[in-house]
Amino acid sequence: MSGDESTARGTSKELEEMYREQIQELMERESNRVISESINPSEENRLQSLSVVELFEKGDSDLVPALMSRLGVVRAALEGHGGALVVTSGVVEESKNGRKSISLILDLDGACVSCGAAPGTLKGIQDDLLAESEISSIRFSSSMLDWFDEIQREFVLEHGGVTFV
Repeated sequence: MSGDESTARGTSKELEEMYREQIQELMERESNRVISESINPSEENRLQSLSVVELFEKGDSDLVPALMSRLGVVRAALEGHGGALVVTSGVVEESKNGRKSISLILDLDGACVSCGAAPGTLKGIQDDLLAESEISSIRFSSSMLDWFDEIQREFVLEHGGVTFV
């Protein structure tokens, strides 16, 4: 490779990174706008203050709204397209230091069932929820794989970065 080709590749990569960062920023801004238009701030604060472990242990109907309140950018896509989280099952785990956390198996409902962007949505949900200290693992119901055609199924299993059980 010549010096000119190497410089061109470097410039191209820098440009690509700059565009990626700009697009990410725009997506986050738009997502935050969409979310802020559809939520009640005091209810959102209440939900975020709740323990997801306690909600799960009690079988409280606030569990899914509390989980939704912990989602970032992916929440706008999920809610905006008529989708919803479904808690299929979960297990409360206790660490050696006595701290409780929950391992959840989730499913999606609504329009998300047939969405071609579902693999990215799943990864976003997983990453956002794993940022919560009370959540130790997120896995997804293998029944979701039936939504995808063969190519999508292969892609999500190989590159989706999520686990199905």
